[in-house]
Amino acid sequence: MTGTPPRRRHSPAVYRRRRLVLLIAILAIAGVVWLLIAQPWRGWGAEGTDAGSTPQTQSTATALPAVTGQQQTPAPGETGAVEGAVVEGDGPTPSATPGATPTAQPCESGDIVVEPQSTQDSYTGAENPQFSISLTNNGPDCTLNVGTSAQAFVVSSGSDTWWRSTDCQSEPSDMVVLIGAGQTVTSAAPLGWDRTRSAVGTCDDPTRPRAPGGGASYHLAVEIGGIASTQSKQFLLY
Repeated sequence: MTGTPPRRRHSPAVYRRRRLVLLIAILAIAGVVWLLIAQPWRGWGAEGTDAGSTPQTQSTATALPAVTGQQQTPAPGETGAVEGAVVEGDGPTPSATPGATPTAQPCESGDIVVEPQSTQDSYTGAENPQFSISLTNNGPDCTLNVGTSAQAFVVSSGSDTWWRSTDCQSEPSDMVVLIGAGQTVTSAAPLGWDRTRSAVGTCDDPTRPRAPGGGASYHLAVEIGGIASTQSKQFLLY
């Protein structure tokens, strides 16, 4: 007798494997369909955009901290001052916020003009000289450390340095602020010099040598944020 031999039936294990493969394929197809409909990556991109576009608080140059140090003895008609200066901007800008992080680039020294100023060109024996700083940003918006640790006033006569504001400074600190393009920052209150020679360790010495008067010429130089004035300011003592 001829004919086709009977087909062998597969074992149950073969059918189980086939059903498993089919189930995996169905799940994969369902997952792809869900991704195409839900598109969860759009939410991720939006979150990243929101985080990146959140503006950072700017510390704007409106007022610089006063340097604390030796208290000067005020002359008649003067308010007296510690060895430092407070500086404020010439326009309505937000106040500096502690801990804020400016986003502009650091100022370039070539863009910043620092000028020393005195309230008078000459002072009589009863008057103590009063000093201030003028700072102008001729470049783009930038940041500068204008804290008490970055301020310095120096008085000299010829090659002889008579007074440094940093000699008796206490608790210096940093303050990085934003200075707008074209902004001028000047001292809100002048800094007084008591006409004595300064030196570290003599801040409380009442016998410090007194600068000669009689029309003697002195020069004021200043520095702020690591940028020094290119010219000094001359004044006379009588």
